[in-house]
Amino acid sequence: MKAQDKQALKKYQEKLNLIRSGNSINPNETKTEQEERIERAKKDYGFFVITYFKHYADADCADFQIKLANRIKKNPKCRELVRWGRGLAKSVHCDILIPLWLWINDEKIYMVIVGNNYDKAETLLSDVQAEFESNPLLIHDYGDQKLVGSWTDGDFNTKDNRFKGKALGMDTSPRGLREGSQRPNLIVCDDLEDKFTSKNPKRQDDVVEWIEKDLLKTMDGPIRRYLHPNNDPWPRSIQNLLEARHPKWHLDEVKAYDQVTYKPAWHQKYDDDYYREIEEEDGSLASRAEYNHEKHTEGKIFTDDLIQWAKPPRIDHFKIIVGFWDVAYSGKNDYNAVKVWGLHGRNFWHLKAFCKQCQMVDAIRFMYDYEKEIPSNIIIHWKVESQFWNKPLKDALKLVENEKRRPLNIIIVERPRINKYDRILTMHPYYQNGRIYHNEREKGNNDMQTGISQLKGIEPKYQTHDDGPDADEQAINQLSDYIERDNFKPMTTSIEEMRSYSRNRF
Repeated sequence: MKAQDKQALKKYQEKLNLIRSGNSINPNETKTEQEERIERAKKDYGFFVITYFKHYADADCADFQIKLANRIKKNPKCRELVRWGRGLAKSVHCDILIPLWLWINDEKIYMVIVGNNYDKAETLLSDVQAEFESNPLLIHDYGDQKLVGSWTDGDFNTKDNRFKGKALGMDTSPRGLREGSQRPNLIVCDDLEDKFTSKNPKRQDDVVEWIEKDLLKTMDGPIRRYLHPNNDPWPRSIQNLLEARHPKWHLDEVKAYDQVTYKPAWHQKYDDDYYREIEEEDGSLASRAEYNHEKHTEGKIFTDDLIQWAKPPRIDHFKIIVGFWDVAYSGKNDYNAVKVWGLHGRNFWHLKAFCKQCQMVDAIRFMYDYEKEIPSNIIIHWKVESQFWNKPLKDALKLVENEKRRPLNIIIVERPRINKYDRILTMHPYYQNGRIYHNEREKGNNDMQTGISQLKGIEPKYQTHDDGPDADEQAINQLSDYIERDNFKPMTTSIEEMRSYSRNRF
């Protein structure tokens, strides 16, 4: 036996011993008492957990854990993105406790656990397999389920033929999951994201497509549950891509604690000072990313300390305001980024942001909507690169113009000849010199934060999205022309002149 196999076997034996030590059987218990326990456990998830799984349940279930279990039990076709903060037992509930609760409620389960790789999936599956093998009270109430000859690592069946478990590595072919008439009816993708996938958008996109087109297609019966537990500290992740692409899926997001009061979400387990101490030990940024899903990119060039937030001047006090659109035609891989910047004195102000994976019409509607937010006498000089000025863009623009019943004043500019990475780096001196400010009223805006996260990801050989920073640089470049004019006069182009120009573009 290989050393690696010996180590795995040792860990499994330790797991079995832990489970056996957790529950004891009352030899004086009556049959009626046993039946009452079984019936209550079927209905009461919290009771089920604390009764049969004392080796896990060092505290009562949290309300959100019980709600998730009940929702999954009620909906045989659920799609659950389980975004709980670190330490909230999302894997234990999704991989072990909820599947077993469905099983004791007389459901026939064929569960596939998908891990970041096969070894991880096999380890995760062994947790529920070990419960069948060594949980004394579970065996006492529901019978010995270990089926000799069908009890291998990563693939097992129970004696009653009502629970089958299978391990699968991420992005591997799921074709072998079907066995005769049996097909998976419960798939759990557990913690697929890691530090490597989080920095590789192409890999993330491939996994999302594999889940949608291959993995989920293995379920074709009346019961087809999908659970995806993962905390989400990354600006871009497999889980939040699925969220964006499937708005009808249920996102069960739970932050571990209140960042003002430090009250824990799982108050049955953690005291009121637990997360305060965690922040003191690990730092607030790292803690809030792991426990509260506050997406944070550290940045090596455009660092946190360079991002200034402040209340902007009155909008009619800016010399000129430019909104630059970096276009994405499909919106599936790249972002449509529209960045609104204003020049005040020698400083650049980031006033508003749109940064989404969406259709072009959504970006155009944002421009119209922003114009409605500001006084009617203020002109936003919307601009787009000439390389994007083609029929698909014109069609999208015409569609929204017909919706809004007025043209959009958007100007075509020539594409810069400088390498994009070098162009984006030209903003760095402005940041270092404290000449760039961000509108503090937009600090909580997801689009503003997405753009900033993309900016922080700019470094040599970066592989992250750069649509937001690209639009930022081009807007700032347009504004910088007006700094050099000593005798600057405000733009005198009238709204009617701009509208006339727009009407004559087509």
